[in-house]
Amino acid sequence: MKKKVVVGMSGGVDSAVAAFLLKEQGYDVIGVTMQIWNEDPFRVEENGGCCGLSATEDARRVADALSIPHYVMNFKKEFQDKVVNYFISEYLSGRTPNPCIACNRYVKWESLLKRSMEIGADYIATGHYARVERMANGRYAVRNSVTAKKDQTYALYNLTQFQLSHTLMPVGDYTKDDIRRLAAEKKLPVAKKPDSQDICFVPDGDYAGFITDTVPDKIAGPGNFVSEDGTVLGTHKGLIHYTVGQRKGLGLSMGHPVFVSKLRADTNEVVISHRDVFAEELTCNQINFMGMESLKESQRLFAKVRYAHQGQWCKAYQTKEDEIYVSFEQPVRAVTPGQAVVFYDGEYVMGGGTILQANEVSLT
Repeated sequence: MKKKVVVGMSGGVDSAVAAFLLKEQGYDVIGVTMQIWNEDPFRVEENGGCCGLSATEDARRVADALSIPHYVMNFKKEFQDKVVNYFISEYLSGRTPNPCIACNRYVKWESLLKRSMEIGADYIATGHYARVERMANGRYAVRNSVTAKKDQTYALYNLTQFQLSHTLMPVGDYTKDDIRRLAAEKKLPVAKKPDSQDICFVPDGDYAGFITDTVPDKIAGPGNFVSEDGTVLGTHKGLIHYTVGQRKGLGLSMGHPVFVSKLRADTNEVVISHRDVFAEELTCNQINFMGMESLKESQRLFAKVRYAHQGQWCKAYQTKEDEIYVSFEQPVRAVTPGQAVVFYDGEYVMGGGTILQANEVSLT
């Protein structure tokens, strides 16, 4: 009997080819497009995002081309609760969130997997550039894709062992060029569709504007730019407009480059440094272990502190049940509270957590 897999079809080329590959491998494939966000039901995205009418229509056309069933499932409530509300709360607290990580864990996996298993599916699958493997220690982990340029393992560190044991990621064995070529060869209608770049619920990239429009009564408003010794340097527009390491758009005439060093939500202050912001240490919590069970003893691992970070070697160990201390071998720029630190051993994700704070170091 064929194993049944629900493929999360975003309307893009990656998930389309994932569905094709799994059908070729002999799975009973069902395409599902997740309805998660779109205040205007008649809005069609210019480049085809992952949430609106164009995404659903593109996914349906791919399903027709592959002769597989296609359904639309509504996850708007889960998305609002687990992603949008979290996103807003973090910014208001002076932290910089990563909504894609939250969406992956709680919506694309937790909610979709639950509903898929209710209809008899054995697995869910996505078009992520990553691979799921069971390691020698018996634990499941995501492994780097074959193409470092598109690797998406950083945003998947928070998946659970149960979720991984019911997940397929066939695209991780291919480069983007391979995926485009396969889509063209099979005449899939999205073969040349551009990749979506923006957060789906903030398509114009104006996070501060989105938050202001959504919760205007919760915005703290302008406050002081202050130096590291507390000297007032000017007035900022509001904490939600800034992030650690930011240099441009500050509106400060200091005669030399300055950088955002800290955001203090309790006093509504943006701390400014005359030097670029580097850290040698950090602590993180909200830990999820993946390829390993714990970090009770210090271990040398490779760590990334944001999606585009090239990574840096570090020593890491648990100081509490839900806290890890990290010491980098070389200083790392713009370690930002609210973002994730993800630990790797070779090509495998060992786990990660949410950055609580970083200890800055002067390189001058």
